[in-house]
Amino acid sequence: MMGTVVVALQIIIALVIFAVWIFRPSLNTNYRAGNAENIFEEFAVYGLPNWSVYAIGATKLTLAFMLIIGIWYDQLVQYAAMAMGILMAGAVICHLKTKDDPLSRAIPASLMLAMCVLILYFG
Repeated sequence: MMGTVVVALQIIIALVIFAVWIFRPSLNTNYRAGNAENIFEEFAVYGLPNWSVYAIGATKLTLAFMLIIGIWYDQLVQYAAMAMGILMAGAVICHLKTKDDPLSRAIPASLMLAMCVLILYFG
C-alpha cells in the first residue's frame, strides 16, 4: 500500500515540476513572489542572478526525471527526493523572506517539500 503512495507522490512531484519549468515559466501565477510575472522576475525578487534560473531549473527537471525513472529503478528515489526536498526548502525560505507577500504563496513549495519528506520516510 505505502509503495503505491510513494510512487504516486513521485509522479505528482515530477508532473508539477514539468508543468512549472517546461509549460509555465513565462506565465503569471498567483504564487509568484512580489509582482513577478515570470520565473526570471521571480528569481530577481528573491535577489538571485539570472543564471540561477537555468541552474535550478535544470536541476529540478533532472530530479523530476529521476523520480519517474525511480518507479523502475528505486535506488534513485531517495537521492532525488532528498535533493528535491532541499531545493523546495530553499523555495519555501525564499517565499517567506519576501516582504509583504502573503504566506499562501509558499503553499505549493511547502506541499512539495512535505511530499519529498513522505517519500524519504516511507520509501
